Amino acid sequence: MTIRLLLADDMAAFRAAMRALLSAVPGFEIVAEAADGAAAIREAVRLRPDVALVDLRMPRVDGVEVTRRLGVEAPTCRVVILTTFDDDDLLFAALRAGASGYLLKDAAAPQLLDAIAAAARGQSVLAPRVVGKVLAEFARLPGRAPTEPIQLSPRELEVLTLLARGAANKEIATSLGITEGTVKNHMTSLFTKLGVSQRTQAALRARELGLL
Repeated sequence: MTIRLLLADDMAAFRAAMRALLSAVPGFEIVAEAADGAAAIREAVRLRPDVALVDLRMPRVDGVEVTRRLGVEAPTCRVVILTTFDDDDLLFAALRAGASGYLLKDAAAPQLLDAIAAAARGQSVLAPRVVGKVLAEFARLPGRAPTEPIQLSPRELEVLTLLARGAANKEIATSLGITEGTVKNHMTSLFTKLGVSQRTQAALRARELGLL
């Protein structure tokens, strides 16, 4: 399976470096590049890549808004933020906007390649330096009841709990003794009920609503 990629970064030198790295890896294909957020949205909608590598600070439209827009206009495209910033506000804004991953630009090549592949499979990926921040935020946020109670089945709650721990679909299926297809069906139902489109969003939303 070839993973089709979009590179969105306003620094031409960085795009060139990424192009050289990713083009040399079998199974990766760069289908488009963008130097600003508006172009990134346009190219993603036009070409429907599997994964978009998106910088946070770009002209015209920033990376958080690009992520939010792609969740609506190109929902099959997974967004991995690739940035120099590990600022808490930017991190959580990106995750709440629907980013599947958040990596720093100093990530080693193997980590970056693994993260792209994981995002293409629908998994969430975080730079080791920001994992602690996400876990701390989960612990800090008080659960609050939704205005309209969200009804989850016992099985959906089990799936949601494992999802929030970072388990992949295969791991959830093995843990619960069900098929991956059944896990995907539960995911679809969970996303609909929580009003989200990504796994990380689901975990954050569930925590905010006191479901975990």
